[in-house]
Amino acid sequence: MSSPAASFYFDLASPLAYLAAERILHVFPWPAEWKPVLACELAGAETPPGAGGAPSQDDSLPARERPDDELLRAQVERRAGELGLQPVRWPEPFPFDSSLAMRVATYAASIGRAVPFAQAAFRQAFAGGHSLENPDFVLIAAAACEMHPTAVLRAAQTRAVQERLTATTATAASIGVREVPALVVPLRGRCGELVFVGERELERAATSVRAKTDGPQGAWANRWAGAPSM
Repeated sequence: MSSPAASFYFDLASPLAYLAAERILHVFPWPAEWKPVLACELAGAETPPGAGGAPSQDDSLPARERPDDELLRAQVERRAGELGLQPVRWPEPFPFDSSLAMRVATYAASIGRAVPFAQAAFRQAFAGGHSLENPDFVLIAAAACEMHPTAVLRAAQTRAVQERLTATTATAASIGVREVPALVVPLRGRCGELVFVGERELERAATSVRAKTDGPQGAWANRWAGAPSM
């Protein structure tokens, strides 16, 4: 039985989304559609009634107790080491304005190249230490997946691409995505979705999917259709 595609939401300015992007193809057993969103526009959205997704560790703390930039960097560097990734090199400035890069990612998604572009761009930022505010590094990432620089820059300035990015961000917010990375897994029978927020949630998402796809087909269908949203 074929499985509906999950959605992987990311912003190229997020080092945690970078860690998830390096792992999702190996950890998650379903196909996932990579969807660019603007994380800064997710954070201010109101949570709709019944929306899935639990608050992140940082969101559950008072502002004065949230990790500062130095602690975030240390956590990301340690986690990259645990995962066997290249040492993190931080772009300057950090955080950087990802608006251009995310419009290019939206264009890449429209032509079926979201995954290779996002991987190349994330590596430019957090393995190479290059700010994606600089169009040159965005174009280097685009060239790595055979996207012509003239076409890329022209598309990034179009209203259609901006509107698509805005719409994808709004859709993510409407189903409970409040930060990136996030993985949204549709429930069977159009009865909602499971929302997993954070790089460390990839394993829990994979375990949940495997639990619902193992066993007799009838039991799978019943459990899957009745699974609660998280």
